[in-house]
Amino acid sequence: MGVKKSMLPVEEVLKGAIEYVPLRVGAPRSSGMPLRIFAWVVESQLIGKVVLAYFMRLNRLPQMLCDTAIPDSPMFLPEYPDETIGEPATKVLASDLGAISRVDAAIECLPSYISRSQRLGDGYPFKFWCIRDYAGAYRSGRTTPMEVAERFIQAVEDSERLSPPMAYMISFDASDIRKQAAASAERFASGSPLSMLDGVLIVVKDDIDCLPHESRGGTQWLHKYREVKTDAACVARLRECGVIFAGKTNMHELGMGTTGNNPYSGTARNPYDTTRYAGGSSSGSAAVVASGLCPASLGTDAGGSIRIPSGLCGLVGLKCTFGRITLSGLVPVGWTLEAVGPIAANVEDALIVYSAMIGSGPSDVVYSKPPPPCLPLFNHTSFQQLKLGIYTDWFTDVSPPEVATICRMAVDRFCERYSSRINEIAIPELEELRNGHLVTTGSEICTCLNSIYKYGKSTCHETRVIIALFKQFQSSLYVSAQRLRRRLMFYHMEIFRTVDVIVTPTTGVTAPFIPPDAISTGETDLATHADLMRFIVSANFLGLPAVSVPVGHDKQGLPVGLQLIGKPWQEATLLRIAFAIEELCAKARRKPAVFYDML
Repeated sequence: MGVKKSMLPVEEVLKGAIEYVPLRVGAPRSSGMPLRIFAWVVESQLIGKVVLAYFMRLNRLPQMLCDTAIPDSPMFLPEYPDETIGEPATKVLASDLGAISRVDAAIECLPSYISRSQRLGDGYPFKFWCIRDYAGAYRSGRTTPMEVAERFIQAVEDSERLSPPMAYMISFDASDIRKQAAASAERFASGSPLSMLDGVLIVVKDDIDCLPHESRGGTQWLHKYREVKTDAACVARLRECGVIFAGKTNMHELGMGTTGNNPYSGTARNPYDTTRYAGGSSSGSAAVVASGLCPASLGTDAGGSIRIPSGLCGLVGLKCTFGRITLSGLVPVGWTLEAVGPIAANVEDALIVYSAMIGSGPSDVVYSKPPPPCLPLFNHTSFQQLKLGIYTDWFTDVSPPEVATICRMAVDRFCERYSSRINEIAIPELEELRNGHLVTTGSEICTCLNSIYKYGKSTCHETRVIIALFKQFQSSLYVSAQRLRRRLMFYHMEIFRTVDVIVTPTTGVTAPFIPPDAISTGETDLATHADLMRFIVSANFLGLPAVSVPVGHDKQGLPVGLQLIGKPWQEATLLRIAFAIEELCAKARRKPAVFYDML
């Protein structure tokens, strides 16, 4: 046996030169009959392990962890240093404040309301309807929640008659939507709406419990073995504010993909170009918002599943600090990487929905000790002391290069307008980080599904291949990955001593084409998967907050997203910066090819 490579102590690594190693995937794309055959081969008792072992060696997937002696102790859940310095320009909330009061506080943080027609009159080519537009229309009597609900129902039905169908929804109950809308309309008629969110339609990803719908997790079988008895905590908080829940959205099966391809429930289409993916795994949640059907939706994010579709669909997607919003009521596919959060048409709406959702679970309070939540004061536009960190070699590892160019122009515009500073940074061991995230998420998914996966006979071929791969991860690999988590947490906390935010493109590519041969059988395309996840996983592996904000479009008219990664618990700072960047880039936003005008 060879001698294991020994990692240097973290302090020594930071003293030396740090080299960026681009990720290159050694695996062909597969779909149709070849994918069916490959799924059968890797599940075979005779040759499956041999084939998967060769595949993993080819891509050095867990090999790095097997061949490396890691000097650090494991960190099984994200742990953060005590932070005594508060965030500037924020409103601090009491931890026990109710959802309606938190929404009221968020509204007080916003600039004065300007109607959509006024915003368009200021020279902006396109603006989405926002939550305050809906609230104003309801309060003025210009429309009612019942009328908006009917438009939504008609639009979803019409979208399924398009060629190709948009495939927004997995579970959709028109009678339930009408029932909720009627109750909201009665509150407005009596002059007693619950909050700014009353009567606003929001859709929910299919792995978040929301009565009366089943939670299938994008599968054909999971709901048979997991009964939904109550709303997820995040849904219950929004329902308390009067939100109308309009159904469960399409997703990549069990969240195991970055494109949103689902051969069973349909593949959600990108409203900017219906020949392209909306991004995964919260594909339907992003497509619904980008099409104008709702101002916001809920998604989950264990490996970019909020931020990737937000970036590809020209939206805002917020992934919170681990422990900021309880995961109670989510389909369990892990416990150390996942986050639930809003996908919205703009930063303002992301803040409003986020404010209603805030609330840690009992175990989060004991373990990660979240500080009281803060909301950003959007009227405070002083960023003079702000330092943005860019790792240039990583930032520019995109295709086409214009993705990095558009993102860098947005950052430069922000720094010029607000006298902020860009600091060049270097992040060690990014390849190790990717491996650590892969082993962690794969091991946790297999553990969560262990007792019921054997019943999933109709699982799609792509998911079967991925689970077969994940089953090869041994417990020693999982522990090694958690030792890497401690190292990488140290590196990032050191970087945050010199910068306030780390900035990257959201994805390494714009929305990929949907190959026709992938519609009925799915596909495995690890090269595209790697391009979409290039900048994503550090926020999940380390539990850091991150937000994607739209900053422009490529030459083909496809959206480009910019990602901001922040210090633990500093969602307010991220949203405040994102709001300023959004405003600077607002005139670059374009109307999607598929768009429904709900007001």
